Amino acid sequence: MESQKPTVRLLDATQQPFNLAIASARTCYSSKGILLPEDMVRSEKSLEIRDKVAKSTKKAGHLTTRQHPHFIFTLDKVSRQFVWSFLHSHPYYNSEQVSQRYVEVKPENYYVPASLEGKRRATYLEAVEFASQAYFEFVELLHPFIQDEYFLIYKARANYPEKWQPQIKKKCLEVARYLLPLGTFTYLYHSVNGLTLHRYHRLMNSFNVPEEQRIVVEEMIEKVREMDSLYVQEMDDPIPLEETAEYRFFREFYGDDSSDFRPGHAKIFVREFDQDLDSRYSRLVSYSENSSEILASSVRSVLGVSRESLNDEEAIRLVLDPSKNPHLTSTLNETTMSPLARAMFNVHYTFKKRISHTADSQDQRHRMVPGARPVLLSQYAGMPDYIVPKVVLKYSKLEETYRTKMDGIFRNLNRFLEEGGSPEYATYLLPNAFPIRFYESGDLLNLHHKWRARTCYNAQEEIFQASINELTDLQKVHPQIAKWIKAPCWIRLQGDVKPYCPEGDHYCGTQVWKKELSDYDRTL
Repeated sequence: MESQKPTVRLLDATQQPFNLAIASARTCYSSKGILLPEDMVRSEKSLEIRDKVAKSTKKAGHLTTRQHPHFIFTLDKVSRQFVWSFLHSHPYYNSEQVSQRYVEVKPENYYVPASLEGKRRATYLEAVEFASQAYFEFVELLHPFIQDEYFLIYKARANYPEKWQPQIKKKCLEVARYLLPLGTFTYLYHSVNGLTLHRYHRLMNSFNVPEEQRIVVEEMIEKVREMDSLYVQEMDDPIPLEETAEYRFFREFYGDDSSDFRPGHAKIFVREFDQDLDSRYSRLVSYSENSSEILASSVRSVLGVSRESLNDEEAIRLVLDPSKNPHLTSTLNETTMSPLARAMFNVHYTFKKRISHTADSQDQRHRMVPGARPVLLSQYAGMPDYIVPKVVLKYSKLEETYRTKMDGIFRNLNRFLEEGGSPEYATYLLPNAFPIRFYESGDLLNLHHKWRARTCYNAQEEIFQASINELTDLQKVHPQIAKWIKAPCWIRLQGDVKPYCPEGDHYCGTQVWKKELSDYDRTL
């Protein structure tokens, strides 16, 4: 297996991004109306003013002007670990990425660091090939079990089994992907504004995978330089890894070798973190006791009415009852622009979570419910540590095989580390099933959107279960709020919007709109 260089293409971009950014800045103080990019270069005087304004706004941190330019990239042969750790670890981007749930991974599609040589390279490749083979073997083993589960849900379809094999195969891929390494390649569209590109350049050397980040970001910057060198010239120099806050902590905590994460510390952390989660994926750990009152008061302030005119219960219904707030039934998610719905911004919750890397790669796409995600190998305790899909736990043959293959995956990872492989490269060998332990917070408006989407029976299994955990906790502390939040089909039923299920041909096969939250349960 050869090392393959990431492929970066600038598909489209705002024209004259530098001049546009400065034109927008100058327009703020223009008595002549809107200034255009071409106005920045009309004369020597215009150029002088442009450069002066660019320097002053950059130095002062008045950087909303740099958000106007946008850049659309296509990225290929980049790792899932890089995407999770860097591209999707902030709110200001948009991506459309190939799905591991529904697209089979090819045997050669794995990141292999070009600098790896000799025995370490051989061990790395053996680990990747072992995990790849485990994935394909498990896809085949899963098939009869997944098929049985599928036809338990869609009983009528069992009469025409051949017709539904593509759907069954996708379910097999979805489960088997837990065995894939984080170094698995992906490809995607990735769009960012100019300010985000500045930040990419500044932080490209940070954890978790600075080498791959540097390769990709430098290529992105070079593509932009080719179209407008001025935009790139004003970018700050990248921060060396050694000067990041995380590296400095590790250097002080571990000694001279700041990258030498010690399993002993991770064992203590994992035990401490997991002790109150038990078998749960998520637990509510922080909230305001008077959140219901705050929500009701926020609604009254939007409408300019008193408590005497609108009591708490009715105020909350105005914003959370789909029969009164039709925006809740829309698939456009326009609630962020609704004055009444924005009252939900004032209620916040924090959750302690443990979900697999593959689940969190989807969970983090809810970028308005941000989390503090880890420097990954700092949470590795040197032993097998993974999430098991529910369907695997249901069948002893599947569970035994799954655990045996996981033992092999972690054994190969440890061998790579023992031979002197770097922790950075070792993260690529962790399986998709490796747990991400972190804290996540959000306001009610964005959590409502997430819970509504992720309590659908088609949602990724762990995010579905985590959402049930979170709403169950919410019912205990704020029942007036929680009673209005369930699956999207239930919300559409309350709003009298048909069909209740918005998924069309992807209907899950269960009339979830008739169920109580306590009855939400699924194997696939």
